[in-house]
Amino acid sequence: MGSVAFDRIMSYQGDINELILKDKDNYNTLSLLMLIDRIEEKQGGTGANIAYNLAMLGERPFLYTAVGYDFIGNYQKKLQDMHINLDGVRVLDKELTACCHAVADSKGNLINCFCPAAMGTPCDEACFNAVKAGDYGIVSPGNMDDMAKFPKIFKEKNVPYIYDPGQQIPAVTKENHLAAIDGAEILIGNDYEIALISEITGVSKEELLNKCRYIVTTLGDKGAAISQKGKADILVPAPKIRELADPTGAGDSMRAGLLKGLTSGFDLETSLKLGSICSAFCIEKYGTQEHHYTLESFRARYQENYGPCPL
Repeated sequence: MGSVAFDRIMSYQGDINELILKDKDNYNTLSLLMLIDRIEEKQGGTGANIAYNLAMLGERPFLYTAVGYDFIGNYQKKLQDMHINLDGVRVLDKELTACCHAVADSKGNLINCFCPAAMGTPCDEACFNAVKAGDYGIVSPGNMDDMAKFPKIFKEKNVPYIYDPGQQIPAVTKENHLAAIDGAEILIGNDYEIALISEITGVSKEELLNKCRYIVTTLGDKGAAISQKGKADILVPAPKIRELADPTGAGDSMRAGLLKGLTSGFDLETSLKLGSICSAFCIEKYGTQEHHYTLESFRARYQENYGPCPL
């Protein structure tokens, strides 16, 4: 469960700060003109990114979200050709798919404009019937109603799941966070996100471990830490990166490898190593769905970093 989106990335060769008048307090309105030298549209969204990587790992994931009419065509066909089940994708014929317009300048400044569009509509509840015992679920950033409903559905059907609220953390209520974490197999986020969840809920990380089995904290180039109540944290080191092109989507890729390992019956540490290899492939390409790997190249990359690959 998670979003499908289009990312439109624009490059500005100057410094955005120089476009803002220094005595701007003397003006009632702000008007900026940036001459963009490059624009690219990339296919993304948390749910779609996770499904994309799972498909390359030989899985046949089910995607649950809502999209607009612009999803029909190239994006839809690509996911279908990868054998990603789209029965749970609700298509709105009068809405656009969620999109992010981003302008990045030469100094590292970034302006983001995100419109949820179709993501403001929840899934069709009829699709819940496809969720069954033996599945493994993930609740990733997407429609707010879906983020509240899917943990309940997973628990009712005895489906273990990962709770991964990500950029939606500030928008989710304290009550919904606690309800989703209670009974989750794994709560996952970076160190800032885990701290933010604790702040919003008023529940410490140690106390959150009374509600879920594990907390996985991602630490960028330092790897990831596994926390479990009453046990010392386990640190999973990050793999070697050949070229850092774009970190966007690395977290979604990691979730896919993690899910692959868990559905294959591997322990959490091994599963996180699989996820780390997925993220390494992702950040070496510009865009969240521009990287490609086969099981053979994946196994070789795992062997290079962690030893024999269990897949």
